[in-house]
Amino acid sequence: MIEFWTALTIGALGSFHCVGMCGPIALALPIQPKSGSSRFLGGLTYNAGRILTYALMGGIFGTIGKGFTLFGTQQNLSIALGILILLSVIIPFGVLNKFNPNSFISRGISQLKGGMRKFLLQRSYKSLLTIGLLNGLLPCGLVYIGIAGAVGTGNPVNGAIFMALFGLGTLPIMFGVTLLGNLISIKIRTLVRKSFPVIVACIGILFIVRGLNFGIPYLSPKAENDQVIECCH
Repeated sequence: MIEFWTALTIGALGSFHCVGMCGPIALALPIQPKSGSSRFLGGLTYNAGRILTYALMGGIFGTIGKGFTLFGTQQNLSIALGILILLSVIIPFGVLNKFNPNSFISRGISQLKGGMRKFLLQRSYKSLLTIGLLNGLLPCGLVYIGIAGAVGTGNPVNGAIFMALFGLGTLPIMFGVTLLGNLISIKIRTLVRKSFPVIVACIGILFIVRGLNFGIPYLSPKAENDQVIECCH
């Protein structure tokens, strides 16, 4: 259960970051600006597309995590993911930017953005859903953290739920941008953006604690194989 609360928290707090990254797309959606019902349904359709993509990604990466579980390495995986999340906070962005994706990936991203631009010119709910689906595939550090959480669940269903809840966490702010425009002041966004690394670090520590097998219910439960050994004794 704690993983799901973590997913909502990551999404809700990270949504202020989403305003800066994906806000321009939300503001450019092909929605009738003077129709309140059109903006509501259009914003709901677009965000449903985003969340659906996140859920599908969560299912895929949850399946990958299940592979680690079958080999009895889930606890080590949780520790490794926690360390990676902490490193994402500690390592300066200037260093990370040196590891740019290769030209193949860059071309793929360019084609993805090109597809989104094409659908931005089409005023229909189908195009809004498609924009949302494609938007969910855009590279984003916040989404990568969510994916790490999906892998850590070690289960495709839980991974899908984790990423869906992550998407729902971003919904209030992103839906608000679609309906009302960019109403969040730069000052508030800057404040949240500065505090977000601390939140991410706490999430990384949580993953590490879960992997250390302290036997704390929900927070750091004992691994099943350890419980079986204790029962045998």
